[in-house]
Amino acid sequence: QDQHAFVSFVAVGLWPWLAFQEGVLRGTQAVQANSGLVKKVAFSHELLVYSAVAATFAIHLAGFAVVLAVLALAGQDVVFLGILASLPVLAVLFLFTCALALLCGALQVFLRDLEQVLSPLMMVWFYATPVLYPLSLVPDRLGEVMQFNPLVHFVETIRALILSGTVHLEWAAVLTLAGTLAAFLAGRKVFRRLSPHFEDFL
Repeated sequence: QDQHAFVSFVAVGLWPWLAFQEGVLRGTQAVQANSGLVKKVAFSHELLVYSAVAATFAIHLAGFAVVLAVLALAGQDVVFLGILASLPVLAVLFLFTCALALLCGALQVFLRDLEQVLSPLMMVWFYATPVLYPLSLVPDRLGEVMQFNPLVHFVETIRALILSGTVHLEWAAVLTLAGTLAAFLAGRKVFRRLSPHFEDFL
């Protein structure tokens, strides 16, 4: 039973992380990968980033739905209303992913090595997020530092909603939402500022 509970614990935390990680990486590559289109067609370049992130989330959320169905059929505690309640949280995670993808996607045009730096950074970020372990096992001082990691709040909230159907909304949730909106606006501003110069560097 403990092993099955651990599988549920990891699975519910892992899929949102995978959507975020791949969304950022694919969004970062979106402009450069479509350089021919950028040079020939006049359109809003940020659409390339949004479509890359949206496609990634669609694929991973479909996989997530299958995983949740398998867990439910296996007799694991999966709260249906909690799944519905987690959708707004996933929407905010999507917005945060777009924020980073916009910033990194714009910088990738000028700094071609950025993509190679992102992969190891994502690996470090993964282990700094309680996907494979409960936050309760983290020492208090380190746990306080980890609260600055927005993925902690996304993963913990989604996991609590789906596995227990409850979540304690605290100031951290409000700050995460506000930080996500600020990050998105900042990422879009940087992207739009650099976008007119893409053709010269692609």
